[in-house]
Amino acid sequence: MNEKVHSLKTLVTGVIGEDVHVIGIRILEYALREAGFKIVSLGAQVSQEEFIEAALETKADAIFVSSLGGHARISVPGLREKCVEAGLKDILLYLGGQLTIGDVKWEESEKAFKDIGFDRVYPPDIELATVIRDLEADCRREGVRS
Repeated sequence: MNEKVHSLKTLVTGVIGEDVHVIGIRILEYALREAGFKIVSLGAQVSQEEFIEAALETKADAIFVSSLGGHARISVPGLREKCVEAGLKDILLYLGGQLTIGDVKWEESEKAFKDIGFDRVYPPDIELATVIRDLEADCRREGVRS
């Protein structure tokens, strides 16, 4: 993708809920910066409201939510609805990490999170190039969610 197309795209990143596992999101943030995106890093233990406030303040194009503690089913429901209520109906929502605990098939987990409004859902072993490619494709669609 032409760097000019996405060099102005702003992404809000953070680890949701009580989760303090930041290494994965830090690596992703570095890769996204290197790919030309502007990163607004919120760090660990971020509430849904903090993601939304940061997205509004920075006019973000996407929110990247990380969850490695396995509690995403508790921490992320309702985020899409809150984004819509705040006027962010077209914002891209990405979720990644160790999202559940137990023997849950990835396909089931991915579908469950997409059903509650996430555009992309990634396992903890996703290749960074895949995330960047997906983001570039989504940014080209300008507000069209998958």
